[in-house]
Amino acid sequence: MSEIANATNPGTYTYFIRLADDASSDRTATFLGNITEQVSKVCSDLANHPILSKATSINALGFSQGGQFLRAYVERCNSPAVHTLVTFGSQHNGISEFQNCGDHDWSRLVPAQYYRDPEDLHGYLENSNFLAGINNEREGHCNATYKENLQKLKKFVMYMFSEDETVVPKESAWFADYNKTSEKITWLKERRIYKEDWLGLRILDEKNRLEFRVADGDTLAPTLLLTS
Repeated sequence: MSEIANATNPGTYTYFIRLADDASSDRTATFLGNITEQVSKVCSDLANHPILSKATSINALGFSQGGQFLRAYVERCNSPAVHTLVTFGSQHNGISEFQNCGDHDWSRLVPAQYYRDPEDLHGYLENSNFLAGINNEREGHCNATYKENLQKLKKFVMYMFSEDETVVPKESAWFADYNKTSEKITWLKERRIYKEDWLGLRILDEKNRLEFRVADGDTLAPTLLLTS
């Protein structure tokens, strides 16, 4: 990926976000851990990075769950500021199907922290320790900073994989809602999160800064990449 970025824009500095020093622990952190704590670590790492901390702005690319984690970075700290955020097959509106493999603490499973059951929204809003917060979904608990930071993006590009069988529903990559019973998809512009602009997505769209794109194939492995 860094080679592609450098070929497209020679001299591009690329940085892969890591949650641990060794490869094994870093891989484990993509499945086990507290997302809020992980995002806080990334905020600290970037704010203190000798090169990125001095950048006027950076571009961020997130694959699969890395996309919503980078969005959380933009909303919660955004220093250095992200100019363009591109996400591929990300679960911006969560996942409605999740299989707990093995004997793990549910609260520490990373995918469980963006699980969103459309048939039990009360339970989701009551118990979500990550997604409901960064999506500003709780009545009376809208975080104005999240909206302010997100709408500072010069471009927010969301790719959905056409044959995605890993993310259910795949339309979550575009903030769409999915009813498992009726199989009805409610697209972003039909939802309250857009109409009432809880996150600034409508403002981005009105300024032509929000893009919905389709990529062929299935989702990619979770990765986060920053370029400056």
